[in-house]
Amino acid sequence: MQPAATAVAEDAPPARTNAQDTESWPFGVRRSTPAIGAEITGIDFARPLDDETYLALRRALLKFKVLFFRDQHITPAQHVAVARRFGELEVHPMIPHHPEHPELVVFGRDGSARGRENLYHSDVTWREVPSMGSMLRCVSCPEVGGDTIWVNMVAAYENLPDEMKAKIARLRAVHDAMPTFGQALSDAKVEELRKKYPPMVHPVVRTHPETGEKILFVNEGFTTHFDNFSKVQPYRIGSDFRPAELDLLQYLFRQAAAPEYQVRLKWEPDTIALWDNRSTQHYAVQDYFPAPRHMNRATIIGDRPV
Repeated sequence: MQPAATAVAEDAPPARTNAQDTESWPFGVRRSTPAIGAEITGIDFARPLDDETYLALRRALLKFKVLFFRDQHITPAQHVAVARRFGELEVHPMIPHHPEHPELVVFGRDGSARGRENLYHSDVTWREVPSMGSMLRCVSCPEVGGDTIWVNMVAAYENLPDEMKAKIARLRAVHDAMPTFGQALSDAKVEELRKKYPPMVHPVVRTHPETGEKILFVNEGFTTHFDNFSKVQPYRIGSDFRPAELDLLQYLFRQAAAPEYQVRLKWEPDTIALWDNRSTQHYAVQDYFPAPRHMNRATIIGDRPV
């Protein structure tokens, strides 16, 4: 993906994504893959978003699921302001914050330790109300390595066999923060956080509140098991139960790894990715150690999955 020239929205001609797309936009749009992602030009986040541009970005986010913006020379305060345009922002309880802006989580690798985000996941699905989306900005990154992959989980669900769709239609899954975040915490801190943020149960197939799309909503970062497997899938003998549940969960996890549902972004300083966390998963590739990499992320509060 090549760097995009910075321009203001009103200077950009309407653009179409491809021959099949009949929608025009008040900014430039170039699709990244057939399944997911688009690079947006003609937007300068250092300037407040007018209503027309904001609403068009919202439509584009629903359509393409993740949007990429190059050359966004903004301050942390401007980052918070533009993310807040899309909704109320959360303060993450387990990731370090920017010292002046608690809404910004800071991912900083200085070469002393490898990152641990290299698994397919959706952010904060362990919350009762997971996030709507996230806006991640590259502060600094290595010349090579440290890419991020996003996955279209609507396509992952749509391409499941019909018998699999029927099998998982009524299943609920448990999402827990501690298997991932608890690794670096003391037992006492894990117990404290578990009381504040107990495991949550969400449908395996959720419905997007804005588009009505069906989404495969389990991820290997936070989903631990099914809440009602034995009720939905009665078993003959004991060996049908737990192994069958684990096999099914692993099968569903593997859907995110299909390249046909993915887009991969090569970061550059001042690149921003804005994604719909309800309909995607992502994977931060940890191939750059010991090079430093620093990112800031604002996360937009969403809705309870149904």
